[in-house]
Amino acid sequence: MCRGLAPIVGRHVVSLAKARCRCRPIQLDPSPVAMRRRLIGQSVSEIGRAGKRVAIHFTSGDVLVIEPRMTGLVLLCDRPGRQHLRFQMGLAAHNGDGPVDLLYWDRRGLGSVRLFERDQFKRQFSLERLGPDAMLITVDQLRDRLAGSRREIKVALLDQRAVAGIGNLYASEILHVARLHPQAPCNRLRPRDWRNLHAAMRQVLAEAIHYEGSTLSDGTYRNALNRQGQYQNHHRVYNLQGKPCRRCGRGSIVRLVQAQRSTYYCASCQRTRAPLREDRTERKICIATRVPF
Repeated sequence: MCRGLAPIVGRHVVSLAKARCRCRPIQLDPSPVAMRRRLIGQSVSEIGRAGKRVAIHFTSGDVLVIEPRMTGLVLLCDRPGRQHLRFQMGLAAHNGDGPVDLLYWDRRGLGSVRLFERDQFKRQFSLERLGPDAMLITVDQLRDRLAGSRREIKVALLDQRAVAGIGNLYASEILHVARLHPQAPCNRLRPRDWRNLHAAMRQVLAEAIHYEGSTLSDGTYRNALNRQGQYQNHHRVYNLQGKPCRRCGRGSIVRLVQAQRSTYYCASCQRTRAPLREDRTERKICIATRVPF
């Protein structure tokens, strides 16, 4: 999504408005009047991310953060319909290209559009509140932030405070590439598991960026030009319940529910492991030292 917004870099804002919508309102902070006062005439200096949010940086230091959540779309053209248009920002012509409108469209109204000052943005999305970006985190950081937890690894990967930017779909794909069972407790993973997991994160997310995301059967996700993503054509496990694993050819894809979210994995090449040896040893010691009645 961020890559698709690259054409607005260098353009200055000429208009800004909250669209008229009778549906559930999105969070818009501050008011459109205050946003116009701060942004009209300002140029876009950079497009970035804050976890799964789009961060539009301006030369003034202000940052406009758009959080699409499950049903929001950030578009430069061809909105799906006027009914669910929530926010629009007009940007001037630049380098011979005509003016363009940035549109935020949200069918269910779960998302938000918020404007932050530079220091306020840094505080709001600091490492105390939002984990390191999944594409930038090191393997040591990943292990340090998760290895002490007893949570299942799939659930832990969705915690944006631990590592930012991994959604439910991609967590299943990452764990399949890493050959890790989604229910494996974080504190049972071995050093090589963390290395495999880190490599799988970078691989899967790079592929997803290359193919511009996944548009599933509900058609909700679209890129900035309102076109379908293509990564759904390369899924290894997600939404493929009952189909044979493309990697091992022996197992079939299984679906389970974790933290109220669907998880998909291969029953053959993502098997659970027995407890680590030191855990079994500790259990034997406890049994041996048990005092008889």
